[in-house]
Amino acid sequence: MPTQDDVIGYFDTLSNWGRWGEDDELGTLNHITDDVRLAAARAVRHGRSVSCAWEFAAPDEMERSTTACPCAADMPGAEGMPAPFHNDRRWGFSHERLGFMFHGNTVTHVDSPCHIFWDGKMYNGRPHSLVDSATGSAWAAVTAAANGIITRGVLLDIAAVRDVPWLEPGQGVFPEDLEEAERRQGVRVRPGDAVLLRTGYGRSRHEAGASGNFTQAGWHASCLPWLHDRQVSLIGADTPQDVQPSGYDDVLMPVHAVGLVAMGLWLLDNCDLEACLATATELGQWDFQFAVAPVRFAGTSGSPVNPIATF
Repeated sequence: MPTQDDVIGYFDTLSNWGRWGEDDELGTLNHITDDVRLAAARAVRHGRSVSCAWEFAAPDEMERSTTACPCAADMPGAEGMPAPFHNDRRWGFSHERLGFMFHGNTVTHVDSPCHIFWDGKMYNGRPHSLVDSATGSAWAAVTAAANGIITRGVLLDIAAVRDVPWLEPGQGVFPEDLEEAERRQGVRVRPGDAVLLRTGYGRSRHEAGASGNFTQAGWHASCLPWLHDRQVSLIGADTPQDVQPSGYDDVLMPVHAVGLVAMGLWLLDNCDLEACLATATELGQWDFQFAVAPVRFAGTSGSPVNPIATF
């Protein structure tokens, strides 16, 4: 079990600063080469695709206003509408203005490297002053992944390893759990892969609703060297990643802090992995093509996403 000094040391020993050049903003997404994407395409053997996201409920999780014109014939001339619509008495529409906070413990979203600072620095040594309240981040924002994240995904079912329906809040996942899941499932994480960690919380959330509790199961900090050695490009979980409490008073969320700042490791928080699990179990296939397409929000530290696993 790494000590707190060991975990703080990860900022140096696991650092990818300068690994892909001083101007690199992609971090571990550099592990996704053309060959990795081609291999991911070959993982599609059944043509079955499933979402790994929670439904984004409105109005519970966003401010939403909807203006609906169910029948323009009720509005002679559709006054106020631009041409050519003002003469169309049969045409109608609806539209929305959406405002939401996607970071947190419920919405499925991707974190880009500018999401977290450590000692005033972001990934690749850039100062946090590059983040402006008016214009967002000028460094390692989600738009660095504008071309999408397309790679091979691997689902590791840790609840099955522990022979429980779900891990209890506060239970961490360790490297030996990851390797036991690989052994049981007959799969191995390769360079460039996205690793999806199933703690079973998704099942609990389906059955009892979101807990609203900061205490949660998730990756233990000891997994960080494993992820670095395996050259993983992206990690996801059915929780917000870090086991909480982390066990380290001075590094409350080491997977976020070390992962994003030192490694440039992109994070996919709050996945719903239950459909992915059911499909993998039915097909006997634990790897798949994995696609994440962040919205190109300029300067933002992440994006809500709908990750798709295709078997």
